[in-house]
This record gives sequence, C-alpha cells and structure tokens, in this order.
Amino acid sequence: MSISDWPVAERPRERLLGQGASALSDAELLAIFLRVGVRGKSAVDLARDLIGRFGTLSRLFSASLDELSAVPGVGPAKYVQLQAVLEMARRSLGQEMQQVTVFSSPGAVRDYLRLQLASLRHEVFFALWLDAQNRLMAAEELFSGTLTQTSVYPREVVKTALARNAAAVILAHNHPSGVAEPSSADTSLTHELKRALALVDVRVLDHFIVAGNAPPLSFAERGLL
Repeated sequence: MSISDWPVAERPRERLLGQGASALSDAELLAIFLRVGVRGKSAVDLARDLIGRFGTLSRLFSASLDELSAVPGVGPAKYVQLQAVLEMARRSLGQEMQQVTVFSSPGAVRDYLRLQLASLRHEVFFALWLDAQNRLMAAEELFSGTLTQTSVYPREVVKTALARNAAAVILAHNHPSGVAEPSSADTSLTHELKRALALVDVRVLDHFIVAGNAPPLSFAERGLL
C-alpha cells in the first residue's frame, strides 16, 4: 500500500507537522527523506529495510556509495543527499559552538563529536581548538589509525596548538569496538598531552571517548583529567 493510501493521521509528513519530528520513528523520518518507495514497497517499507540492513541511522549515514547502492531503489543521488544532510548537521553544531562557550553548550559538544566520530570504522584522534573565551575556533582530525589503535605524537599536537593560536583544547577519539571505557594507554596519553600543552599555556578541558550511539565518555567527569 502506498503512503498516500494511508489515513492522513498516520502519514509521516502529516504526523511530523502535527506532533513534531521527535514523535516519528527512525524509519518514518527516513521515509520522509526518501520521499518514494520502490515497486511493492512504500517509502516507510524501504526505510525499514535500510535500517534493518545497516542496523542504525548512524551506520546508514556512514555507509559507502557501493554499500548503499546495493539496496534496490537507492543509488548515488540518495547517497549524496544523505551526506549533505549529515554535513549540514555537523556545520550547524559547529556554528553553535563558535557563538557560545563550550561550557554553556555541553550537549552540542557531545552531539558534534558523535556526528564526527561515532560511525567511523577506524580509530582517529580529534581536537576542538578553543579561544580564550572557550569558543570553538577549529575542529580537526589530528591522527588516523587502524581498527584498534592510533599513534598520537604530543610534539605534533603542541605544534598544531601553536599554529592555531589556541588557548584551550578538547581532545577526543573513537573506539570502533563500541566500548567507551578508557584504557590505561588512553589515560597515560591524556596526562602526557596535558603536561606538554601546559608548557605552551594551552589548557586541556576534557578528553572524550566516542563509541557507538552512547553519550561520549568524559575524562573530566570521570576524574581522569
């Protein structure tokens, strides 16, 4: 059955207008994005197939063009649209952090890091460089590694901090395994970076571990900083 044949109150677009986007399921939100289904399947059916195939919206957004194109009814155009939506979300959160201090918008920091790192299949080390008012100046990937580890060089981190003229930094890295618990190596590295950056008057405000869809783990909140 086509969505146009559904009762008006049950159609995703009408429900969004009447109840807000938060009232919709992942499949319903994705169906609005897809607009149309394929032969024998509504847009909602196709959306459910996609989520079933990739597991989560996060995994869907991180799918490659080849992976997405393997699903009937989904091709390069939808891949491009999905990537554009994801990048707009990243930029929106980045702009929010540029306008306010990170301490007044901690949720935006976590959301931004999840959008950047949660779906990656290899480990990366990331930095949010802040000015003296703790507003975001730049966000960048510093190092990239394998599925399980990344080599981080404190000297290079210090050089980048000086080049950015940063006053403070929030560090982050992801655990593709989905387990957010810090290792002893994670803790040792954080302390080493904190000492190195202190020599050039750059404060380390926090270090986050991003793993899956769970809220990023904060070293500062755990008392590990």
